[in-house]
This record gives sequence, structure tokens and C-alpha cells, in this order.
Amino acid sequence: MATKGHVYVIDDDAAMRDSLNFLLESCGFGVTLFDNAQGFLDALPGLTFGCVVSDVRMPGLDGIELLKRMKARQSPFPILIMTGHGDVPLAVEAMKLGAVDFLEKPFEDDRLTAMIESAIRQAEPAAKNEAVTQDIAGRVASLSPRERQVMEGLIAGLSNKLIAREYDISPRTIEVYRANVMTKMQAGSLSELVRLAMRAGMLGD
Repeated sequence: MATKGHVYVIDDDAAMRDSLNFLLESCGFGVTLFDNAQGFLDALPGLTFGCVVSDVRMPGLDGIELLKRMKARQSPFPILIMTGHGDVPLAVEAMKLGAVDFLEKPFEDDRLTAMIESAIRQAEPAAKNEAVTQDIAGRVASLSPRERQVMEGLIAGLSNKLIAREYDISPRTIEVYRANVMTKMQAGSLSELVRLAMRAGMLGD
């Protein structure tokens, strides 16, 4: 069964985790629970895109520190912060650090689920974009130093002959490197290679 998206709940209160788990699963979300922010951050590299719902006050890493770390990692995951009464200054700080929104406990179930759906919908295109950029960066990283030089020559508009002269190798060898570059970069044409290089940040603005 397809889910509406994934939600990562971070709260040190077991009863709160259980109730959110029940609510969100019954609404069709995939749910993963964490009892602390550090555990979530450790798992983050292997997690599929989803919305993070975190308490702001927790022992160890609190919600504010979590936001700072997520921002430093340029994570595309949208984050909703749950706050207790009278935590508005903290909630404002959370918003400044990139939280999508905040909810004061106790909150309406419908309000939380609507906020999660909206956060996932808004952040998903950027997350997909980010995944594509990472994929292209991986392709660039798979090039050998010589292949990378040839690619840089190609996107600079140099002919095989000019690239060959620059690196003192035969044009025939450049053709082999060029074919390798196109294969590894999964580019069907030179214009596609240039587009990929732009996505990978290899071309200056």
C-alpha cells in the first residue's frame, strides 16, 4: 500500500510517540519513531525523504540544535516543531532556523496531519531535485582524473585535437576518454553533458 509519505517523529516522551504513531499510521503515513534527536541524525543518511515532527524540548540534543544541524547538512527534509505552552520564543527561533511550522501541545490531530501533508508537498520537488544533483555529483566523482580533464575540456568548448595538444596525448586517445566520459556521465550529447556539468557546479555562473 502506498503511503502519503514518511514521517519521522522525534520525542523523548514514549506516550507522545505512541499516540503520534497511531494517529499518523491510521492516516496513511509511514512512520518511524526516535526517542532522541541524535539517533535520528545518525540514521539520516540512510532515510528516505519525509517530514520530521520533533519536540522542541528534549534532553541532549533539543529541537533547536536539531534544526541547526539539519541546516548545516542542507537537508531537504521539512521539519515541524512541537512546543509546550509558553514556548513561543523558542518556536520563533525554530522558524528562523528553517522549521516549516510549529504546533503548540495539545494540538488538534487534523491540524497536525494537514501540516505534514502540506510540508511534504512543498518540500518534495526540492528533495527530488537534490537527489538528482547528488546523483550527478556521484557520476562526476566516478571519472578518473584524466577523464575529468577531458570533460572540462569538452564543456569549455575545446575540440578533441585541442584537448589532445593540451595534455600531450593523441586525439585517438581523447576519443576513448570522451566516450568514457559520455558513458559515465550518462550523457547522450555534448549539450546534455554541459547541462549535467552545470547541475554539478562545474561551470561558473
